[in-house]
Amino acid sequence: MAVLRVKFTKTKRDKLAQVLWILNWISVVTGIILFSLGLFLKVEINKRWELMAERDIQYVPNMLIAVGLIACGINFLGGKICYDCVDTTKFLRWKLIMLPYIICTFFFTFCVLVGALMCYGMRSELEESLTLGLKEAMRFYKDTDTPGRCFLKRTVDLLQIEFECCGNTGFKDWFQIQWVSSRYLDTSQKEVADRLRSNVEGKYLIDGVPFSCCNINSPRPCIQKQITNNSAHFNYEYQTEELNLWKKGCRQALLEYYTHIMQSIGLTVLITWLFELSVLTGVRYLQTSLENVLRNGDPNSESDGWLLENSFVETARTNLNIIKSLGKCNQIDTANNGDPNIDVPSPSTAHYGPDNVPPKQIPVAS
Repeated sequence: MAVLRVKFTKTKRDKLAQVLWILNWISVVTGIILFSLGLFLKVEINKRWELMAERDIQYVPNMLIAVGLIACGINFLGGKICYDCVDTTKFLRWKLIMLPYIICTFFFTFCVLVGALMCYGMRSELEESLTLGLKEAMRFYKDTDTPGRCFLKRTVDLLQIEFECCGNTGFKDWFQIQWVSSRYLDTSQKEVADRLRSNVEGKYLIDGVPFSCCNINSPRPCIQKQITNNSAHFNYEYQTEELNLWKKGCRQALLEYYTHIMQSIGLTVLITWLFELSVLTGVRYLQTSLENVLRNGDPNSESDGWLLENSFVETARTNLNIIKSLGKCNQIDTANNGDPNIDVPSPSTAHYGPDNVPPKQIPVAS
């Protein structure tokens, strides 16, 4: 029994082909949108690539770019097919191509769905990459004279200003690293020398933060040194002071930024998947109805269209039997003499020639 059988008249078939032609061209536009979204996400990741650890998170934008390009090609071909299917005689040139086209398009729509799910599943990998990357960037913040790292100070400062954040998880992260270069430390001063000697690793650790951590909304001048020393500043309590420094960590700020982008892209890709699935369903109805017209022999007659000619169970069983038969055909018969290249039964008596006389054996010298 056919699944979701629908009866089509000549007029309905023609209208269906025309609508599908328009929808396929719209799908070409959605393919361009998918390509653009993947390119946008790739650019946004590369803009802050130095703040991320070396993790393979480029697979999501690469997937979207590939899916977008394939969508343009598949739907362009689908538009051409549906345009020709308005004329039953032109359908003959596409008759053998339509079923493979529908199968390929089905797997393509599955890839679109996978791309949407990947956008939502990227958060954990991105969070780990940001955690490690920001930690390394802060550690090399002071290395303004080291080739390959001299840009990190500017990058981190711009990040904290733009996203209104401080440190990795918070401003106290700066207390645990030396972010002032030794080049700018006067070791002749007793305070500096004492701090260097008091640290096991000889690092200059202070309860201070870079200027980029200062909250521009603070009504008082920014306090970025001796932050935890209440007596060092007038009318100051660092535990209750809310507007002096940015409270949010940069990992959380960047994670929220990228999560918003990926959720928006994921929703767009999901809508695109539903649209592509509806177009594929229409093409399947068009193909089956036109094939039934050819069986009837009258191009103006009514015909049935369906998604599956048999039930889901019967279709699955038939395809499984086809796969098994193909597997048996590919098996190599090695039963005879263990030679996989020979499949000829061995005769009981040997035939040596026309007279059936065995060749003379050459005596072996002793």
